[in-house]
Amino acid sequence: MTLSPEQFNKLATKEDLKDLATKTEMNEKFDQVLTAVDGLAKSVKDFHPEMASNQGAHGRMSDNIAGHEVRIKKLEYKNV
Repeated sequence: MTLSPEQFNKLATKEDLKDLATKTEMNEKFDQVLTAVDGLAKSVKDFHPEMASNQGAHGRMSDNIAGHEVRIKKLEYKNV
């Protein structure tokens, strides 16, 4: 099978391949990406217990407010 001039001109030369990243360079870049992903995963992992804690605290606060409102209404009825 012969190549047409257009196909031949599309072939990579040794000079073209020198611009490609080496395996070591790609490994370093991949390590940087994995480090960033690990950092994000840790942030998300730490956020879940914090969110649950906040929801629990707000739930207790609303229960206390509701309880206080009931007690205030009882006192209001006694004073009438």
